[in-house]
Amino acid sequence: MKPAPFAYAKARSVAHAIELLATDDARLLAGGQSLIATLNMRLSHPALLVDINGIDGLDGISSNNGHIEIGALVRHAQAERSPELARGAPLIALAMPHIGHPAIRNRGTIGGSVAFADPAAELPACVLALAGELTIAGPQGARAVKADDFFKGLFETALTTGDVLTAIRIPAAGADTRVGFAEFARRHGDYAMVGLAASARAEGMRLRDLRLAYFGVGSTPIRARNAELALANGDVDAAVRALAQDLNPPDDVQASSVVKTHLAGVLLRRVARQLDQAPS
Repeated sequence: MKPAPFAYAKARSVAHAIELLATDDARLLAGGQSLIATLNMRLSHPALLVDINGIDGLDGISSNNGHIEIGALVRHAQAERSPELARGAPLIALAMPHIGHPAIRNRGTIGGSVAFADPAAELPACVLALAGELTIAGPQGARAVKADDFFKGLFETALTTGDVLTAIRIPAAGADTRVGFAEFARRHGDYAMVGLAASARAEGMRLRDLRLAYFGVGSTPIRARNAELALANGDVDAAVRALAQDLNPPDDVQASSVVKTHLAGVLLRRVARQLDQAPS
């Protein structure tokens, strides 16, 4: 299929992009790996596409003040190859090979994935598990939104009309950082039926600041808070049982709610073993 007619504009700067987005029914174009497909299927039919790929300063990875900052236009492939990201954000490094296929990772952007907020995507859950912060520029100026407050509903985020997600900031990993990642997909590169991203700090034999972020089990990535408490106390079996309180996945074409809840428990046991291991 072909998309419905639309106008196209190349943004020269973030400020210019915000100005262009004031047009009725305008959409941002970054990597386009989700948007182009929905355009071609006519699930999206914007009047204007605002291309932000030429904006300087949005495609870098930097480390400062104890945080890793990832520009919104950083490509998945760039993140996958980044030594700085591997050191400072090992959870994202673990997740990258699961995202689509090489052709998709060559074009898709970190910011685009987070802003699109597909509930079965890996990166939104990783940002949530890492207690990340989203930097947003908009008509009223710049602001930062914590990941816990960013994902509002199915493909719905804290981004409003005229907003541009410019960067993702996450606390840099330290010697006590522990992370885990696992997912079930029918084929490698497919969206996950169920997935789990986790981070914590090791304190002796215990885990502190544990965050378990599931994806593919609801309309947003979901913190399993009861399971976090149980696992932080070292009781994996209790953590798995607690998932019945934390998760209520809908039936879909891939699996029933019962199957998804079972798979969530299997993933939790796998990720719990990863969290016990010091980074290499």
